Amino acid sequence: MSKSLDVDKLEREVKTVYRNVAEAPTDEYHFEMGRPLAERLGYPASDLDQVPAEAIESFAGVGYHFDLADLQEGDDVLDLGSGSGTDVFVAALHVGDAGSVTGLDMTDEQLEKARRLRDEAGLENVSFEQGYIEDLPFADGTFDVVVSNGVINLSAEKDHVFTEVSGVLRPEGRLAVSDIITETQMPDSIKTNADIWAACIGGAEQVNDYTDMIETPSFEVVEVRENPQYEFISEQAQGACQKYGVKSISLGAHKF
Repeated sequence: MSKSLDVDKLEREVKTVYRNVAEAPTDEYHFEMGRPLAERLGYPASDLDQVPAEAIESFAGVGYHFDLADLQEGDDVLDLGSGSGTDVFVAALHVGDAGSVTGLDMTDEQLEKARRLRDEAGLENVSFEQGYIEDLPFADGTFDVVVSNGVINLSAEKDHVFTEVSGVLRPEGRLAVSDIITETQMPDSIKTNADIWAACIGGAEQVNDYTDMIETPSFEVVEVRENPQYEFISEQAQGACQKYGVKSISLGAHKF
């Protein structure tokens, strides 16, 4: 973490961005949102057809990783940074009534929207909890699978995130994430800019550093793939991507 990054300011910036994502999904952002993005990233239309349309309007993921998650009937799943709930609702389709899906988010407006959509859909095996991905409010060994989409890059303490994930997963649990990484080290002028960080760019780690952080707390990374179909849309974001090789990946890991 850069010593000159104002972490409190970063949290405020991120909350502001994702409050707006929940409440005003048609506004302009550094990144694309909505169903056309989800379909291009690889979400099956048959799954999206069963997800509340309002959730998908606020979908701001960066990849597709449910094939890597290999969800099974009866699995207990945690989604880090669940937003308006698209990935939680998709996971619920795959784990069935015997399983459960928990979404964790720090933004009030996202949680309010996701809970309303859950209640309207009558999903009793879905919950949305408030909290931080660096300090998970769950007992050890609670989940079979942890997923996350475009969120861990927003954390200034990614090593803490992966340690926490290792703790809440059961033995032989699975981690499947899509996230933003970079090919080269970015300068402090980028890494200390809370606005660029909130846009999913400033916090991007070099891919080898990212996988090293995962493998430290008892994980084996089993697959990493790039998502060339994901692109940022603002000029500022595109410039950073071209200069520093910022890109989307999906990654699967197993706890041992």
